[in-house]
Amino acid sequence: MFSKSKINESGSTTSTEADNSASKPVTAAPTSAPTPKPEFSSTSAPKPKAPPSTLSTDLTITGNLKTTGDIQVEGTVEGDIRAHLLTVGETATIKGEIVADDVVVNGRVVGRVRGLKVRLTSTARVEGDIIHKTIAIESGAHFEGSVQRQDDPLNTGASKPAVAPAPAPAPAPKPAAAKS
Repeated sequence: MFSKSKINESGSTTSTEADNSASKPVTAAPTSAPTPKPEFSSTSAPKPKAPPSTLSTDLTITGNLKTTGDIQVEGTVEGDIRAHLLTVGETATIKGEIVADDVVVNGRVVGRVRGLKVRLTSTARVEGDIIHKTIAIESGAHFEGSVQRQDDPLNTGASKPAVAPAPAPAPAPKPAAAKS
């Protein structure tokens, strides 16, 4: 179905190649100059991954953060964070819930951590529950809370149990008065 024709260095073809190529249309040989490609093409490769957003040590944020990208926190965040990859730096403090595909904690977190992959390094201090698919805790990490494995730890609706207040105890029945 497909055949290649070989060209000798002198530019001639062998007789069998000439016979095969005689019935086929002749095409021009490719030129050595490449065809210019447009700079912006709809079929171009995906964009390179953006660098993580960095919150420096002198920055304090009060409020929630949400991104589909990566965040590196070196300062203080008082609020919930949702990201693809969250890196908590050694100088960072986060007071709130963390939800991310990957979580690397080098600093301090006070609150729940939810992630597919959670890693506490030796300098980590976490006070709160960790819900994960996989976890790694290095020697020297400080952790106070519970650890729970889930296949889908990012699903926040299913794992937040509704805490109902305990019903008030019913008053003890009064003893019946004795009739005389």
